[in-house]
Amino acid sequence: MPIADNRDPRYSDDEIATLWRTLRERRDMRHFVPAADAAPLPDGLLERLVEAAHLAPSVGFMQPWRFIRISDPALRERLHAQVEAERLRTAQALPSRNEEFRQVKIEGIRECQELLVVTLMPGREKHIVGRRTLPEMDVASVGCAIQNMWLAARAEGIGLGWVSFFEPLALAELLGLPDGARPLAILCIGRVPAFYPRPMFEDAGWGKRLPLADVLFENRWPDDERAGPTPTAY
Repeated sequence: MPIADNRDPRYSDDEIATLWRTLRERRDMRHFVPAADAAPLPDGLLERLVEAAHLAPSVGFMQPWRFIRISDPALRERLHAQVEAERLRTAQALPSRNEEFRQVKIEGIRECQELLVVTLMPGREKHIVGRRTLPEMDVASVGCAIQNMWLAARAEGIGLGWVSFFEPLALAELLGLPDGARPLAILCIGRVPAFYPRPMFEDAGWGKRLPLADVLFENRWPDDERAGPTPTAY
């Protein structure tokens, strides 16, 4: 049974405005102040960010996220090498925008103050509630955790970048993941020179945020072109 709570369920106007500001100003950061030059991160920051992630909703309350902190400089370099190799393979798969894509920066892996790898836990097949017909809901749950961490980092004035240029099996082997575990994200965390005023890929001309009318439908899938592929797909 729910516990009675006599507090007003609505937050104050200032609190609501702060939430919306955080949502609007969150950015996927690619440029970090090199760790050697950056002011130290606030005490307890990493623990707070992981706590924020751990407060995320998960299907069937399975909590499938696991976080590996990369503190070994040699391991960080090996991880960077894997990411760089995949970045080049991705560039080759984009012949029309090869040179533009090669400008996408991954040096945050070397420069950021904290580096985390987010993985799915093993044994997920035991969790059936909410996943019997949609087993990919474990991935969706981890996405919620990363979003929580992202927003918490932005609220603290700390940058976070999600890197997905890697071959999962190779990264799993590098980190000694058990059978069934799967890496989903490399997160670069640290101080940044400035937060981008707009998403970096939007500024670079890769795409733009769609209007709400193109993503919100009524009762059924529309028959018009709104429901088609994003025109900026690449």
